[in-house]
Amino acid sequence: MKTVIAEKPSVAREIARLLGATEKKDGYLTGNGYFVTWAFGHLVGLGMPEDYGITGFQKRSLPILPDPFLLTVRKVKKDKGYTADTGALKQLKIIEQVINKSEKIIVATDAGREGELIFRYIYQYLKCSKPFERLWISSLTEKAIRQGFNNLKPGSDLDALYQAAQARSRADWVVGINASQALSIVADNGIYSLGRVQTPTLALICRRYLENKNFLVQQYWQIQLSHAKEFKDFKSISKNRWEDKKQTENILKSIERNGNTALVSSIEIKTVSEQPPLLFDLTGLQKEANIKLNLSAEETLNIAQSLYEKKFITYPRTGSKYIPEDMWAEIPNLIRVLQVMENYKDTVAKVKWGHFNKRIVNDLRVTDHHGLLITEKIPSALPAKENAVYNLIAFRLLEAISETCTKEITDITLQVLHYDFAVKGCRILEPGWRSIKGSFSDNDTEAVQELPELKKGDELKIKDASVLEKKTKPPILYTEAGLLSAMESAGKEIENQEERKALQSIGIGTPATRASIIETLFARNYIQRELKSLLPTDKGLQVYELVKNKKIADVAMTAQWELALQKIENNETDSGAFQKEIETYAESITNELLQTSIVQTNLAALICPKCKKQDLIIRDKIIKCTDETCNWLQFRNVCGVLVSIDDIENLVTKGRTSLIKGMKSNAGKEFDAYIVLNEDCTTSFEFEKNKIRKK
Repeated sequence: MKTVIAEKPSVAREIARLLGATEKKDGYLTGNGYFVTWAFGHLVGLGMPEDYGITGFQKRSLPILPDPFLLTVRKVKKDKGYTADTGALKQLKIIEQVINKSEKIIVATDAGREGELIFRYIYQYLKCSKPFERLWISSLTEKAIRQGFNNLKPGSDLDALYQAAQARSRADWVVGINASQALSIVADNGIYSLGRVQTPTLALICRRYLENKNFLVQQYWQIQLSHAKEFKDFKSISKNRWEDKKQTENILKSIERNGNTALVSSIEIKTVSEQPPLLFDLTGLQKEANIKLNLSAEETLNIAQSLYEKKFITYPRTGSKYIPEDMWAEIPNLIRVLQVMENYKDTVAKVKWGHFNKRIVNDLRVTDHHGLLITEKIPSALPAKENAVYNLIAFRLLEAISETCTKEITDITLQVLHYDFAVKGCRILEPGWRSIKGSFSDNDTEAVQELPELKKGDELKIKDASVLEKKTKPPILYTEAGLLSAMESAGKEIENQEERKALQSIGIGTPATRASIIETLFARNYIQRELKSLLPTDKGLQVYELVKNKKIADVAMTAQWELALQKIENNETDSGAFQKEIETYAESITNELLQTSIVQTNLAALICPKCKKQDLIIRDKIIKCTDETCNWLQFRNVCGVLVSIDDIENLVTKGRTSLIKGMKSNAGKEFDAYIVLNEDCTTSFEFEKNKIRKK
């Protein structure tokens, strides 16, 4: 017998069907010489400090550097502590039983760093020594699974991948546990969370927010002219930017007094070829889905995973935008799949058969998995969001294999009096890949302006002239798409030139982990959404101010670690040396944080409104009385809005907050209200207009 271990039940069922293992048992399927069982993601993980006998946050225990690391069954929060997940315990016992009845294991967890770690931690925890082979596939189609079983890899071929995954797991533990405990001890005001990738990402958001907030907006004025020739209307704009409105208006009057004509002083025409975009990797798909569909990175990953498990797309957690040479022959079949689908018929007709662009083919740029593709399975009746994400992937494939778009770009300078005015024109010579969606510029607001025939020395009439009032723009706040780009290209932002050159193609996090990092920042109450923008909360800014000049927030160091992990994966460096470096770093950052002096927020001592004796404790999520018999409690998050410290003070001392806007009812309707303190010290809403109270 052979035991196949998949990452989740849905994948196991698909594999079992093809292997003929159709007999259902508790926690596995069997038949035809196979047991097919599954994990539920990470069943086993690194033990917590309590597993090493360290309870609570103790300065004397830091830094905690386990040797050896302990593996424990996944834990869930219960009451005030953590306990082993009973579902994980049960499934591990089942896996152990079927392995014991087998001669060999076939590893069918997701073919990537985390999938490898999921299996190896189970294998180690069960103290298993059975031989194992690796199923390595990029699609769950029947064809891909059969090919995978015909080409199983020796388990040892993935040892370097496991070592990289293990090194990442241990590094995150050592840095996260020690830094979080050190800062929490020093702050003495609740639990703070820091992390190897989480904290540099928070630093990116806070830095951009502060740059935006502190930006000094400056007004300036330009003059815009309207022209017409050969029945074509076009506009020009002054190259000068004037800081004085009166001066600009006077110049406009001078232009109008002096004949209202403009002279063509220079013309530059160039032909530009725009290569089609490459296929999506996961980060690229998440960025596009955030921009076009307003989906979060986490939502996009979950939708893509669902499409993968339904066999409509290839493996989504990919970091590559290319395919290998041997896959190129499959591309025409995928285009034919789209050709028979009603939504794509007209679009596929624009593709030039026999002239497909091979730019996406590059064996050297394919990592664990190739770029995202659709499969030959035709979807029908998909949920709306799944359909929208599928469309993004399908249209990107059509764009990627289309020809280049050729544009004629014209830059003209007009002279009016002694002032220069710029005219920009763009003419599409060959639409190429841009005809797929019919969008001819990356910025939809940027119009393609066709110009009449003009030559140097021509005089143009000015039909109309006006003064435009403009403002300098601050750096825009990050959306999830913008943050993903910043994480992906973090190496480019490094100031040190040598470091920047070495790390320019390295980001922080990986395509597979960036969504969860962003979600962690939300869960920690470090960031919040305002429309599509990401803003730090007061707590997020507080953490940033504490760590902004410390190593834990250093993007360069995190990018260097990502580079080191890649080298471990490629067998170019030793994981043991990386572990030592991480431990040295953790020691350094722990000491650095423990020596931090935190200026506590100057809050008035707030007395409990109920017992009128004890002080109140103000935490991120609650305000409560220190006397357990009194036990007065107020949640900070009320109907989706975090109540500010000022409003807490108003509620306790004056009996009501200021008007809190943007709260949401259970039905999802927004409302504004005051939170008021009742005579029995419960709280309720008071509405601005009709003063109706609602408990």
